Amino acid sequence: MAKKGAYPIILKPADEGYYVRIPDFDIGTQGESVADAMEMARDVIGLMGIDMKDDGKAIPEPYTSEIVKEENDILTLVDIDFTEYRKKVDNKAVKKNCTIPYWMSVEADKEGINYSKVLQDAIAKILRGSKKSVN
Repeated sequence: MAKKGAYPIILKPADEGYYVRIPDFDIGTQGESVADAMEMARDVIGLMGIDMKDDGKAIPEPYTSEIVKEENDILTLVDIDFTEYRKKVDNKAVKKNCTIPYWMSVEADKEGINYSKVLQDAIAKILRGSKKSVN
């Protein structure tokens, strides 16, 4: 997979913001402003890229598709570092619910225990013990 690239995007003014075409991925998105549209394009390119990699597909190189720009459209580039994007997405916090006995909850609250930290530490220890990769 290409580590970093700058993909052409086409911003088309809309009633409320901009519609964004991303020819190399044959996808689109939208944004409220030029900056927002560019950020949304970067996000969708990053998500598509890591999904394609996970599915064993090749990520398209920039400028592999024809660029068709109409009057009033804005042609610009969006850079993406797929390695960094993967780290950002993979390290995103997710909420998990767990159940503990009431007495344990009361005592842990008295001690000011951070449940998330305890759970993360315990899972990391288990994964290290089973030789799984832990960041």
